[in-house]
Amino acid sequence: MARLSLQNVSKWYGLVPALQNVSFDVGDRELFVLVGPSGCGKTTLLRLIAGLEDVSDGKILIDQRLVNHDKPKTRNIAMVFQNFALYPHMTVMENMSFGLRMRGYSPEEIDQRVRHAADMLDLTGLLHRKPSEISGGQRQRVAVGRAIVRKPKVFLFDEPFSNLDAKMRAETRAELLRLHERLQTTMVYVTHDQVEAMTLGDRIAVLKDGAIQQIGKPIDLYRRPKNRFVAEFIGTPPMNIFNVTVLDRGDSVWLDQGHFQLKLPARYHRAGFLSDGLEILFGIRPEDIHDRLFETAAVSEGNTVIAMVQLVEPVGAETHVHLEAGGTRFIARVRPDNPLEMNQPMEMVFDLEKINLFSKDGKERYSFEG
Repeated sequence: MARLSLQNVSKWYGLVPALQNVSFDVGDRELFVLVGPSGCGKTTLLRLIAGLEDVSDGKILIDQRLVNHDKPKTRNIAMVFQNFALYPHMTVMENMSFGLRMRGYSPEEIDQRVRHAADMLDLTGLLHRKPSEISGGQRQRVAVGRAIVRKPKVFLFDEPFSNLDAKMRAETRAELLRLHERLQTTMVYVTHDQVEAMTLGDRIAVLKDGAIQQIGKPIDLYRRPKNRFVAEFIGTPPMNIFNVTVLDRGDSVWLDQGHFQLKLPARYHRAGFLSDGLEILFGIRPEDIHDRLFETAAVSEGNTVIAMVQLVEPVGAETHVHLEAGGTRFIARVRPDNPLEMNQPMEMVFDLEKINLFSKDGKERYSFEG
C-alpha cells in the first residue's frame, strides 16, 4: 500500500522548462492517469517519480517519505515502458525473473513469484518461449509481469499499449483494470490517448506545456472542463466552441454568434454577471446537438440553428456530421439512419442544459451550478 505526493515539482533542461510547479496526490490503491499531447511533460514526470531524472525543484514523497535523492532501486517502484524493454535472448521466465535474480532472491522465491504472476496474466504456457515467439500483446503482459514479481509499492506505466492495434489495446486495457482490481496497488498511467484515460482512470490529470490544467474524475473533466484546452482535449469528437456575444434582453440572456442566437436557461440570467456586450466562448458536445427531424419535442424558443452539411462520417452506431454556420464549423452526432447529403441545410436543436461557457481567452470556465 502506498500514497504518492508531488509538491510543486519542476524540471528544467538548461533554460527550458519541461515541468512547472506540478502538484498532485495519488491515493493508496488508486489508478491515476496523466494525459496530454505529445511533448507536454508526461514521460518526464514519470521518470522523475521513478528516479530516472533529477528533480530541479519541489518534492516527491512516497508514504510521506521524501525520495528526491533516493536511487531508483530503493524507491520500490516498478515502471513498464512503451517499448516493453525485454531481453530478446532470454525466455519469458528469464525476463520476468531478471530483476529478482539481480537482487539475490532465492530460486524458490523467484519461481513462486514468477509462476504466480504468469498465472495472473495467462502466461504460464509461454514461460519457456522467447519474446520473438510470442505476440505483441503477450510481450506487453510479460513486461507487466516483470513489474508484478517485484511487488512494488507503486506501478508506473509509460504509454504501454501505444504499439498495439486498436482491438488489442481495448483488450489489454480491460486486462489492466482487472489486474488493478486483483493487485490493489497504486498505479500511475501515462497516455496521450484521452479515450484510454477516460476508460482507465479513477482520476485524471490533464497536462499542457508542463503544467497541470485540471485534475478530477473522468465525468467531471468531460462535463465540467476547467478551460478550453481541457474541453477540446477530452472527448471524441471534441467539444464544439463558438465565439459569441452576450445579449441581455432584460427578462432573458441570449448568445449572439452573428449567424444565429441562442436563449440561455434562466439560471444564467439569475447569475447576473453575463453583462450585455460581453464576448465569451460557448461550448457544446457533439452528442448534445440533435437533428430537429428526430427531436421535435425538444424544440423551444432560441435553441435551434440552421447549418449547412459539410461532411458526413458514418461510424456504425452513429453518424458524425460536420456542419457550418456563420463561418464556424462544428460537429453533431446523429442517428445512423439519418438521410444526409452534402451542402444541404439542417435545422439543429442545441441542448442548452448541457453547455459550457468560457472566458474569451479560454482560460476560465464560468460556473452556473446554482
